[in-house]
Amino acid sequence: MGLNEVPRTVRVDIGELVLDGFDRLDPDRVSAAFQAELARLVRERGVPLATDGGRALDGLAGLPPLPATASPHRLGEALARAVHAGLSGRGEPR
Repeated sequence: MGLNEVPRTVRVDIGELVLDGFDRLDPDRVSAAFQAELARLVRERGVPLATDGGRALDGLAGLPPLPATASPHRLGEALARAVHAGLSGRGEPR
């Protein structure tokens, strides 16, 4: 970080995630993988929609489909990538 750069803080609040069709997965493991992957993506790639100051989105639509997988870890990661894509402008505000 240069002398004139100001550290940025990105805050992502997600009230609830609803996943239909994934009944047999442990929600705590999906959530942990989701949080870890989303934090990594935001840290490494940022959130382009937040570059112009505070921005709030009530919801996102048009996100990439999630894979039908039996692994809570893989589903959490895929979900985080889909949400990050939406926060990066590749989804549509709902």
